[in-house]
Amino acid sequence: MLAQLLYQYQDQPGGLLPLLHAVQADFGYIPADAVPPIARAMQLSAAEVEGVISFYHDFRRQPAGRHTLHICRAESCQAAGGEALVAHLQARLGIEPGQSSADGELTVESVYCLGNCACSPALRIGDATHARVDIARLDALLDSLLESAS
Repeated sequence: MLAQLLYQYQDQPGGLLPLLHAVQADFGYIPADAVPPIARAMQLSAAEVEGVISFYHDFRRQPAGRHTLHICRAESCQAAGGEALVAHLQARLGIEPGQSSADGELTVESVYCLGNCACSPALRIGDATHARVDIARLDALLDSLLESAS
């Protein structure tokens, strides 16, 4: 699967980002052992590829949970109580943004704007954006996700 992607993108100018997105789409993350062949195919150093992966927050270095919760940490959401939501997530789930639950059901990721500033604080679960989220609503969303897992 990786070899096919490398072949598809290796001759494209500026093809590294589309290649990394394709690798993540196929594998669910960018495996460490994929970096050297990606670097060779794109005629870059492994350090350059690692630099791009670490610069963009969308790229994962580990498999994500079955559900991903993106919590906005931008200024508007912070001012509206977003950091309290982050603290509640950490207390309830025992994980920090960038980590996945032990059962593999949920990954929490920080994002720095969901484009929903007028309705802060906001979070996204899958493709659904939730606005004006308070702790009670966050708990209801988590309960619904975790019930669907059992």
